[in-house]
Amino acid sequence: MNTLPPLSVAGRLDALRARFDGIDALLVTTLPNVRYLTGFAGSAGVLVVTTEGALLTTDGRYRTQSAEQVRQAQAEVEIEIGPMAEQRRLAQAFLSAAPRVGLEADNISWSGQRTWAALLDAQELVPTSNAVEALREIKDGAEIARMERAAAIADAALYEVLPLLSADVTEEQFALELDTAMRRGGAEGVAFETIVAAGENSAMPHHRPGSRPVRRGDPVVVDFGATYEGYRSDMTRTFCVDAEPEGDMARVFAVVGASQAAGAAAVRPGIVTKEVDDVCRAIIAEAGWAERFEHGTGHGVGLDIHEAPTVSQLGTAILAPGFVVTVEPGVYLPGQGGVRVEDTVVVTEGGSRALTRFTKDIHGILN
Repeated sequence: MNTLPPLSVAGRLDALRARFDGIDALLVTTLPNVRYLTGFAGSAGVLVVTTEGALLTTDGRYRTQSAEQVRQAQAEVEIEIGPMAEQRRLAQAFLSAAPRVGLEADNISWSGQRTWAALLDAQELVPTSNAVEALREIKDGAEIARMERAAAIADAALYEVLPLLSADVTEEQFALELDTAMRRGGAEGVAFETIVAAGENSAMPHHRPGSRPVRRGDPVVVDFGATYEGYRSDMTRTFCVDAEPEGDMARVFAVVGASQAAGAAAVRPGIVTKEVDDVCRAIIAEAGWAERFEHGTGHGVGLDIHEAPTVSQLGTAILAPGFVVTVEPGVYLPGQGGVRVEDTVVVTEGGSRALTRFTKDIHGILN
């Protein structure tokens, strides 16, 4: 595969400081946010950002890794290594000149808040929301390239294992083979727990794969993704195994396919995310299944599998170039089955393009 452009976080700390509102510093404890701002991908660390500088603290396991990743990402941040008590003491000292310290209120636990309140008892703790996440909404070219690589790995893995659906496989066996194929293809891991839902189970949007065998004529929902250098893909396809769908399910396949195509076509700069949801929902409602579309149309994707913005009836974000969202309408008929079709889509200057490219023309692909 082609070499990807290097990831650089240069400028992100200054962009965060420009968003300080009523605070003099921010205590970043959410690990994807730490990674976004510094390049550090360890499983433990705290980032302190003030108006004048930034300090990353972590433990001895990450002494070498933190130094290398921060340098490669071009982050202007000091690094201190030590046990937890020492890390907190160093963060406290670094924050000593900041009267008002922001905490990530959407993510920090109650016990975490109490710990920092005791350490920073001379300062005012201020709840903040979405300070870093808002910056993460627009991806740069290097981020998009990694998401596109993750999507290509997932596409190839599905092509590789798809014939198993015709070979008396169970849901959990197919999920395992798909996950393994993604790892063979270069993924560092799965983007989330793979969903494989056959027959009547496909009417449950987040069914966990079990021992049910896949049978001829079953609708099978496959919702999965790969992770590459921290960035994720997300795709769903629904297959009808070794047969053409019949009756209500034939209509569901057609309606969901039309809804997803229209929603993806609506993604462009300047549109409000609720309007994308409206496009998908209107087609399904016209078919008489409004109440069977029981979730939002999509969500942002990046370092997390679910991140801002939301593409739903509650969506208020205005899309711009660099946003990456999913478009995934579905219809679910209890006792019969369900259909969901999903692509991960990046907003471009002139519209959008799909990062997930596995065919949606599933008729005949398994028969």
